[in-house]
Amino acid sequence: QVQLVESGGGLVQAGGSLRLSCAASGFTFDDYAIGWFRQAPGKDREFVAAVTWGGGTTSVADSRQGRFSISRDSAKNTVSLQIHSLKFEDTGVYYCAVRYIPGGDRNLERWKVATRFATSYSDWGQGTQVTVAS
Repeated sequence: QVQLVESGGGLVQAGGSLRLSCAASGFTFDDYAIGWFRQAPGKDREFVAAVTWGGGTTSVADSRQGRFSISRDSAKNTVSLQIHSLKFEDTGVYYCAVRYIPGGDRNLERWKVATRFATSYSDWGQGTQVTVAS
């Protein structure tokens, strides 16, 4: 059974930094690509960043380039989202999610396109709240 548990959210002043973590269990970690999404009140979940099954390639939303980075640790089955220079508009609930990628489907170009859509992911964590005070 896939389990994803996010942590690291909180209240932070604009300009500050946060490191969110997603602890994964119940599946073969290295067979899954992992993404982070943000959901603001009353809005759909929007793509933030993602990392491939092996961690060799990452993708970050254009609007967050330079401030957000994602990494994974296969020894600990965790994925981290580092956020710098936080802005008020970064406020929201941050979710991690996973996509199973069979060995025969590990095409980076297809992954880069699909990874930005929430519907591509099969399992989600409960989310962690990030509130940025302006």
